[in-house]
Amino acid sequence: MSYKEPSFQDRTAAAAKAKQRALELLRAKPAVDPAELEARRKAQEARDQALAEQRAAKAEALAAAKAEKLAKKQAEAQRKAEEQAAAEEAAALKEARLKPPSAAEMKAARDARYAARKARK
Repeated sequence: MSYKEPSFQDRTAAAAKAKQRALELLRAKPAVDPAELEARRKAQEARDQALAEQRAAKAEALAAAKAEKLAKKQAEAQRKAEEQAAAEEAAALKEARLKPPSAAEMKAARDARYAARKARK
């Protein structure tokens, strides 16, 4: 007696028999009703349509989120630019106040006061 209980020929014969049985079952299976096929096709189309709508909605939401994020970023940049401009303007004004007036500026101010005094008389 061999250590392999079923021989190679026995195994191939069993495989061929199983294959033949599967083919017979497949042939015996009734054909699918055309109305059923049409219903399946319509159901699949409906699922595909719903999936496409979901994807479109998701893409639209993503685009809206990106646009909102970009708008916030631009608003923040605008705010920072305005703050920077205000700070520079304040620094320039402070520097102008601290700088002593030149002789020409002092003469112009004195002349303006004199002219105002003359105008009041």
